[in-house]
Amino acid sequence: MTESAAGFEDPPAEVLAEAAAAFGLLASSARLHLMWALSQGESDVTHLADRVGGALPAVSQHLAKLKLAGLVRARREGRRQVYYIDDPDVVTLVRVMVGQLTARSTHTATPAYDLRRIGG
Repeated sequence: MTESAAGFEDPPAEVLAEAAAAFGLLASSARLHLMWALSQGESDVTHLADRVGGALPAVSQHLAKLKLAGLVRARREGRRQVYYIDDPDVVTLVRVMVGQLTARSTHTATPAYDLRRIGG
């Protein structure tokens, strides 16, 4: 690790690659919506599909990707899978990002930033 001008150490390349992969998964509005819903509490795939307005097979595929990445977990309750986020830092990240953007869009006539144009 190398130290930056601000005094923080740069993370190893493997950590940056893992973070980029996680953020890449969250770049999908459908998956981010699922993460937002799960940040509010656990749910099964049927309720998640109803909440986000997605087809059950598509929601299941998104959840499988999120699960493989370690962003969500699942447990079996009888015949259904219940999905949840067990990392409070992931919950905080999703809530802060979506919450801030929601607040900006509802309090200003024009958003302060267009995140699609930042950072490429």
